[in-house]
Amino acid sequence: MKARIFDTTLRDGEQTPGISLTPDEKRLIARKLDELGVDVIEAGSAITSQGEREGIKKVTSEGLSAEICSFTRAVQVDIDAALECDVDSIHLVVPTSDLHLEYKLRKSREEVKEMAIKSTQYAVDHGLLVELSAEDSTRSDMGYLREIFQAGIDAGAKRICACDTVGMLTPERSYDFYSQLSDLNVPLSVHCHNDFGLAVANSLSGLRAGATQAHVTVNGIGERAGNASLEELVVSLHSLYNVKTKIKLEMLYEVSKTVARITGMYLQPNKAIVGENAFAHESGIHADGVMKKAETYEPITPELVGHKRRFVMGKHVGSHIIKERINEMGFQVDEAKFAQIFSRIKALGDMGKCVTDVDLQAIAEDVMGVMSEKPVELQELTIVSGNKVTPTASVKLKIGDVEKLEAGIGVGPVDAAIVAIKKTIEDVTDIEFEEYHVDAITGGTDALIDVVVKLKHDGKVVSARSTQPDIINASVEAFLGGINKVLTDKKLQESEKSP
Repeated sequence: MKARIFDTTLRDGEQTPGISLTPDEKRLIARKLDELGVDVIEAGSAITSQGEREGIKKVTSEGLSAEICSFTRAVQVDIDAALECDVDSIHLVVPTSDLHLEYKLRKSREEVKEMAIKSTQYAVDHGLLVELSAEDSTRSDMGYLREIFQAGIDAGAKRICACDTVGMLTPERSYDFYSQLSDLNVPLSVHCHNDFGLAVANSLSGLRAGATQAHVTVNGIGERAGNASLEELVVSLHSLYNVKTKIKLEMLYEVSKTVARITGMYLQPNKAIVGENAFAHESGIHADGVMKKAETYEPITPELVGHKRRFVMGKHVGSHIIKERINEMGFQVDEAKFAQIFSRIKALGDMGKCVTDVDLQAIAEDVMGVMSEKPVELQELTIVSGNKVTPTASVKLKIGDVEKLEAGIGVGPVDAAIVAIKKTIEDVTDIEFEEYHVDAITGGTDALIDVVVKLKHDGKVVSARSTQPDIINASVEAFLGGINKVLTDKKLQESEKSP
């Protein structure tokens, strides 16, 4: 069995409150979706605005392999707008529940059926493939639903879709519901919303019941609680049902990150498949098991979806992980000193802290009596920011025996300071900002600010933290802490290589 993937990130996904994509952003996401291997890209709703039509046209002009589709209502003006954009198909949607007919459209069942027939015929006559979709179908009368679908098929619709518009299905009901529509002799799509957190489960049940195509969005974005998540659905099909799709699974994490960055809708860490904690381990028992054989505590490998495994140091951390990290830092410790290091990490974990690489290095150096050398030290920091003033920062750093002064501008004072520091160290090392996280850990305007940064260098990720009342100073200190960790590790590696 093979399932088709109809991606509606650019239409249903964009209806997420707070998301509004530019034409170029739509084109960029569409390219990624096409590279990922989706069968259909619903690029938007052409009737929405001139900007929306421009965005859809940019997608259709790319020459992508995927079928490009526009959402339309059952009215000629919508179909004409879609034709203007040169799409391959339309997702023609008509409400079918009595609730929608009475209170939204104020039309009879017969009138709506006639609209569906005329619109389908008009679209087909103008060369469009029509996927006829029933809105709020799961609260519709089944007899009427089958009647309107059959009328649409007779008028030329090549696919049908039944939408669980407000997420009312359960997996059991989903199977029964889609089973009653799978004998209409055209491909059937399942379209589920996540109001009860069941969109993926209901989509899987619909596919088992005879549907051949699933409507999804990257990261499950969409109105209210969102839509069925593309990455969760396709990996479940692959790993749990042995059902194939055209999706390149190894690209899922990359595409997820791209969509999150462009839309500004960042994921909760524990999001299945693509969340930052999806393959993160802290528990000593779990981490030890994964190190010995990944399958002990991972149902799939992170490499399958282009993700990476990581181990987190906190109160649940086991000794194996700490020993490995200490060895990576170039320290040789005996059992007595290791016990001290391990005890201090556990104590920090009991205080609610997650131990960063810089914390671990500082603890190890302290226990071993090593003076902590800082390759880069902050001498001066000046920030200028305010209303109608471009945030500007100047920093003076001491790098070894050399003092360097640089300035930078940014979207805010923190960004300006980081830009200035990056310019100062660009001749020393190449570092990428991987992640920046801020928490206020006390109340009031003088709250303590906890800043955690993750920096990437030569494929390795280093974390560092600073806790201060001032967010700028905390950010700068954390960033410099990470830089010093990278430079210290680099120095250790070079000394080990030298004869």
